[in-house]
Amino acid sequence: MPNTPNPFLEPSTLPYQLPPFADIRDDHFLPAFEQGMAEQLAEVDAIARLAEAPTFENTLVALERSGQMLERVASVFFNKTSADSNPTTTELEERIAPLLSAHTDAIRLDPDLYARIRFVHEQRDHLGLDAESRYLLERYYTEFTLAGAGLSDADKDRLREFNSTLSTLTTRFEKNLLADTNELAVLLEDVEDLDGLSAGETSAAAEAARERGLDDTYLLSLVLPTGNPALASLTRRDVRERVMRASQARGIRGGTFDNRELVLDITRLRAERARLLGFESHAAFVTADQTARTPAKVAEMMDSLAPAAARNARIEQADLQALADASAEPLTVESWDWAFLTEQVRTARFDVDTAAMRPYFEAERVLVDGIFYAAERLYGVQFTERADLVAYHPDVRVFEVTEADGTPVGLYLLDLYTRDSKRGGAWMNPLVSQNSLLDQPVVVVNNLNVPKPASGQPTLLSFDEVTTFFHEFGHALHGLFARVTYPRFAGTNVFRDFVEFPSQVNEMWMLDSEVLANYAVHYETGERMPQALVDNLHRSASFNEGFLTSEYLAAAMLDQAWHRITADDEISDVEAFERSALAAAGLDNPAVPTRYSSTYFAHTFSGGYDAGYYSYIWSEVLDADAVDWFTENGGLTRENGDRFRALLLGVGGSKDPLEAYRDFRGRDARIEPLLERRGLA
Repeated sequence: MPNTPNPFLEPSTLPYQLPPFADIRDDHFLPAFEQGMAEQLAEVDAIARLAEAPTFENTLVALERSGQMLERVASVFFNKTSADSNPTTTELEERIAPLLSAHTDAIRLDPDLYARIRFVHEQRDHLGLDAESRYLLERYYTEFTLAGAGLSDADKDRLREFNSTLSTLTTRFEKNLLADTNELAVLLEDVEDLDGLSAGETSAAAEAARERGLDDTYLLSLVLPTGNPALASLTRRDVRERVMRASQARGIRGGTFDNRELVLDITRLRAERARLLGFESHAAFVTADQTARTPAKVAEMMDSLAPAAARNARIEQADLQALADASAEPLTVESWDWAFLTEQVRTARFDVDTAAMRPYFEAERVLVDGIFYAAERLYGVQFTERADLVAYHPDVRVFEVTEADGTPVGLYLLDLYTRDSKRGGAWMNPLVSQNSLLDQPVVVVNNLNVPKPASGQPTLLSFDEVTTFFHEFGHALHGLFARVTYPRFAGTNVFRDFVEFPSQVNEMWMLDSEVLANYAVHYETGERMPQALVDNLHRSASFNEGFLTSEYLAAAMLDQAWHRITADDEISDVEAFERSALAAAGLDNPAVPTRYSSTYFAHTFSGGYDAGYYSYIWSEVLDADAVDWFTENGGLTRENGDRFRALLLGVGGSKDPLEAYRDFRGRDARIEPLLERRGLA
């Protein structure tokens, strides 16, 4: 291997500063991290020790300019470890995690730096700052204070130990989960075991097995949530049970990949750290700097929803049981039967067969004639594929995004397919974050986990996969459209319990009559999805919401339960704690399992949603209210899109998000649209 310069040393010269993936090797990462951290520490040290009196420019703006090399390598590396990991990067991630934790602590716990920030903050009313600059000052002061900058030296040392250990444990949790998920994938030897799956799904299962060198077999990969999409179609009950039990066994089987001890260690250390920082619990620490502000506010909302959701789920369960009782082979409805029987009830009641929709959801049509089309109609942007630009994996596609007049917006990368090197779920990552201070453009990537069919076969998406696609593209639009001065506010850098709002709003265009008519075309016949089916889809919109709301709330309340424990609580049994938490919430129905059990709850134990998984339904209050606004004002129009873009997507994190929402809506959001949507009114 030739000794080439490390590509992270300088900004990329490619269009939009796209990372030069063709030149990046695994052995570039560690030296770039080491040099990037050293450079930023030197930059920060120069700020903290500056002889001149603190000003906004020489302290806050200087901090915003620091760490550019570290940002370049970190954005590429952590996208790789989540989307295309290998043993080298996995091992390196465990090594890097505590180093980055120590690096962050060295900055945020520097007493001289904090003193300068505090001094400028005290002068804030006399500095003549514009709104974004003043908000930047407020955010720095709040974040440094909450991070422990005001602690004694002895307490700072303890805090560093907590942060370092937690960074290692959460990284190990994610590593274990990926390995156990791959190991527990369900291998089937007879094609008859896949009865009920479409030809495309069967082809994808065969391809997944072939990629592991298992010819003439079929592999059903596990998705991140408890329920697997295949459960809705598999006719063989024993196969459905195998899939469900495999999903629920992740991280709890004993052996190398067991996550139970990690769950206990992570939650205990988070509680102890919270007490050190002056909070009763980790949940109190997290929500203090979110729009919710307190765990009590979160609990108030979820406690108001859970009883109705559980009641509706029991009603749905009775309907499923009645169907099962009337069948040729009666059975007691279990978790692995729910999705399968639900589809039968949905078909009987609404004449909607979601499995039969797959031929109308060919991935390319969904992308170009659905997702891109809606964005073009709303925001006037255009998408052009750039085959000349190399991404980090052969399956990843690169699109240039421009305004209608050709003005550049940014690059959008799409990584659609699942693989053993990719963690479960779906997400958006920034690779380059727009800001005018450093004159940076924007590059974002969407990752999904759609099974890849054999070569030459179409990629047909499920109804849920199309929903996820629209959702994640909403995050991408947020990242692409934000136009801010400071790197701190780029893209989706908003409060955690607000970040899901724009993506949830974008889901509404999936079933918009104009958008759906443009992309829902049968991949073989070219026929549009029948209008009667579309009408029935809308009619069934709240169907099965008892189950969906219950499984989500169970996970959100489990997350809160783990993070509302105090440093004095002694928890020794993960399963017992989980059972108790779900029972207390009234969501302990075995037929309606939590969306994530503790040992595979990546959002809360490795994904940054710790004490924050409530964010989805918290944001959905805004989402449902905003959808009502779009409906009241004519729906898919350029005028509506421009307003949403200018007042919400375009501001990134540069203003308080609830203030931004009031700018858009003219008032605070109301909860009634959410209750109606979820059948809880």
